[in-house]
Amino acid sequence: MSDFDLLIKNAKVATASDFYQTDIAVKDGVISQIGIIDCNAKKIIDAEENIVTPGGVDGHCHLDQPTDDNSVFADDFESGSKSAAFGGTTTIIPFALQPKGGSIKVAIDEYHKKAEGKSFVDYAFHMIITDPCEEILKNELPDLIKNGYSHFKIYMTYEALKLNDMEILKVLSFARDNGAMTMVHAENDDCITLLTKLLLESGKIGPKYHAVSRPIIMEDEATYSAISMSELIDVPILIVHVSSERAMTQIQNAQSKGLNIYAETCPQYLFLTANDLDSEDFEGAKYICSPPPRTPKDQEKIWLGIKTGVFQVFSSDHAPFKFQGNQGKQIQGSETKFCNVPNGVPGIETRMPLLMSKGVLEERIDIQKFVSITSTNPAKIYGLYPRKGTIAPGSDADIVIWNTNNKFKLSNSMLHHNVDYTPYEGIELNAWPLTVISRGQLIVENGNLIANKNQGIFLKSDLPEPAKTLDKNNLLNRLEKNTFKK
Repeated sequence: MSDFDLLIKNAKVATASDFYQTDIAVKDGVISQIGIIDCNAKKIIDAEENIVTPGGVDGHCHLDQPTDDNSVFADDFESGSKSAAFGGTTTIIPFALQPKGGSIKVAIDEYHKKAEGKSFVDYAFHMIITDPCEEILKNELPDLIKNGYSHFKIYMTYEALKLNDMEILKVLSFARDNGAMTMVHAENDDCITLLTKLLLESGKIGPKYHAVSRPIIMEDEATYSAISMSELIDVPILIVHVSSERAMTQIQNAQSKGLNIYAETCPQYLFLTANDLDSEDFEGAKYICSPPPRTPKDQEKIWLGIKTGVFQVFSSDHAPFKFQGNQGKQIQGSETKFCNVPNGVPGIETRMPLLMSKGVLEERIDIQKFVSITSTNPAKIYGLYPRKGTIAPGSDADIVIWNTNNKFKLSNSMLHHNVDYTPYEGIELNAWPLTVISRGQLIVENGNLIANKNQGIFLKSDLPEPAKTLDKNNLLNRLEKNTFKK
């Protein structure tokens, strides 16, 4: 009789804190033992001294999400999770969107129906709060948080999604009272609206003007505003998809003052620039996302921010729209105005290989930083650690064995999403997952999918922060003390 279900031999294991050679034994979907192991197993894999990391946790991706402009997300849970698996991601956290005036609980129930029986990898849900009315804040959200939905996203832009400052303050106060984590999309909507109006009146409608309509200064201002409201309420927040040096500097300054400000960035801000939106014909629409890609200097500063710890999370922000057809980027044909092009780029499969190749193997960051920002930190921030995000006894056996000796040029034809392009076409890589394991079950082996689409299960999240009730007297006393310093 076998001692273990799976034994991985000769693994060069990387965690957020260590890098060492060992064996890994798995039983009943959980890592049972780490060390030099000499025993029987139903299946033995020789890692051949390849790098082995925890399965990735993509803390920001969009799948099968409703829209208000008749565009259609190209990936549902089946194609999106398959693509994630091939890229080494074994946990995804997409979004259940509350429609304005609607119920979050109903939105979550509907999202569960979209996911059920379709995912190749495990998944949790973020909530998107668009209408923080009394019914939501007092009745729906507290129960949802107790039942494993402990993180949500709010927007400072987009007409159908944005909250005003008072609504943001209400959400942040609720998050403090209930120990939840708030993600913030930080861009100044009124300024974007003004610039968009001026551009359209001037006949400037091509894809490149998306970048002009959402300048760095508007991300900078909104980031500062979000941090200020977080400081006032004394509650952690996470600024998502940070694209520029100026916004990063706001976050770095807040962190240096001891504020609990977390930050996320994405591949598009390391490998794309605003110049990509200025491609010939309508090709620039492929790169439209918000915030838009910036300058080469911003790219280098974002790399530095990853290395120095300003960023805790590296997510894909996978928002998949096809380039061809009338339900994606060309929703109104090749003359679609920049402000009507569906926002987002695909990247759920390429997130980890890009960072492994261009970050670790080119020595911009070390392997421990790679594991931290692609797996461990998002698992911690979103209440999934230590079940997810590490290789340790008792953790789920979510494991990736990497091939780092195969130089190739990335092509969309090798990817498994349901999108007809990749914004990273032609980038030279030399790292790709060879074997991907989820809860002890092989889902990808030697480039072949061997899992069923009902392999993935829903994960309830623990509270990332202990609740601290907002005491109005403490708040006012703190402000009074700071106001009248001698």
